[in-house]
Amino acid sequence: MTEDQLEQEALGWLDSVGYTPLNARDLDHLDPRLERTSTREVLLVAELRAAIDRLNPAVPATAREDALKQVLDAGGPALLSANKAFHKLLVNGVPVQYQKDGDTRGDFVRLIDWHDASCNTWLAVQQFTIKGPRHTRRPDIILFINGLPLVLMELKNPADVNADIWKAYNQIQTYKAQIADVFTYNALLVISDGTDARMGSLSANTERFMQWRTIDGITLDPLGNFHELETMVRGVLAPAYLLDYLRFFVLFEDDGQLVKKVASYHQFHAVRAAIAQVVQASSTQDAQHRGKGGVVWHTQGSGKSITMTCFAARVMQEPKLENPTIVVITDRNDLDGQLLGVFSLSQDLLREEPQQATTRQRLRELLRNRPAGGIIFATIQKFMPGEDEDVFPTLSDRRNIVVIADEAHRTQYGFAAKLKIKAGAAFYQAGYAQHLRDALPNATFVA
Repeated sequence: MTEDQLEQEALGWLDSVGYTPLNARDLDHLDPRLERTSTREVLLVAELRAAIDRLNPAVPATAREDALKQVLDAGGPALLSANKAFHKLLVNGVPVQYQKDGDTRGDFVRLIDWHDASCNTWLAVQQFTIKGPRHTRRPDIILFINGLPLVLMELKNPADVNADIWKAYNQIQTYKAQIADVFTYNALLVISDGTDARMGSLSANTERFMQWRTIDGITLDPLGNFHELETMVRGVLAPAYLLDYLRFFVLFEDDGQLVKKVASYHQFHAVRAAIAQVVQASSTQDAQHRGKGGVVWHTQGSGKSITMTCFAARVMQEPKLENPTIVVITDRNDLDGQLLGVFSLSQDLLREEPQQATTRQRLRELLRNRPAGGIIFATIQKFMPGEDEDVFPTLSDRRNIVVIADEAHRTQYGFAAKLKIKAGAAFYQAGYAQHLRDALPNATFVA
């Protein structure tokens, strides 16, 4: 198989999941959707303008044009910072202002319909020519959603023993230096040599380019070991999966050095499964299953903090939960601070600044009488009753509270009170898990 044949195979798979494959090299038969005023343009402006008009009919034309201009001007000298700024526009919408009934209105112009894939245009473009300041390059395949070049795929000749996926990785590093503009808008990078395939972010090193090993989240390598690229196309690049992924599974962290992180397949599907279970457990009338959001197991180093962050971001946007409050429980102060730091670095994804309950009284203030929303961190020990209390008091009986218990195997015990004797006095004492549920009796719990 040659590199061109591999491109054709990949385009065929992309076609089967919902993309329209187009060849940008055949200028004599160029599809009108690929027309540009210059090969320096990395967006399909006509496609993007049509999508903005289609998705935002209630926004005045001048404001829609302003949104388009903001997207076109999204580049900057620091590539990763520009990429972060654009991703915020992509997910949240482009902020605009306009006059209506004599008042200045603020609004957001949507670039993508996140709920209905069919409302967007999906193009898989082969050999899209891009002219940089000094070089002209043609990435193998670029996936455009509504005219935005969100996924770049670089493929290498499967028959060439010297052209493996890491040559494709190095080729992308060259592109970043020579045609940087296209990476302002990039969400995901894919490399493959026909046998192996890896996916990573704009800032990822080779170690962070990972396999995608499932399509349905249950069966590993469903097409066999030599079909990694097809599994990736069907398992994450398919429109319905990709919309969910881009919205909730791309993170930017900046603790002095900006890093872009993207979730792996196990994190993506763990969150999706947990969300489904939480929605069911929060709404069921069956007392045996109410509030039981399930357990997500991780091995050491498998990215539990990212899973928790993506889960929180996803669950807060779940309409069936009606703007839930997230309560994150740890069992040590250092873990509490560490996890709070991870969440705090991902505020763009969470759209909420996490708050830390540093004392028992502060915990009660944050939870009592809160109508909705918010992310609250606390250690499990703060749910022990005070000296003048026999049981922990109810802080909120709302159903739209989701408790995430970190390291749950160490703390989530003690539902049945046990007889204790201290200084000659006998009394019954329940464990942490029971006190937590006394405080939040109608919450849904995820371990």
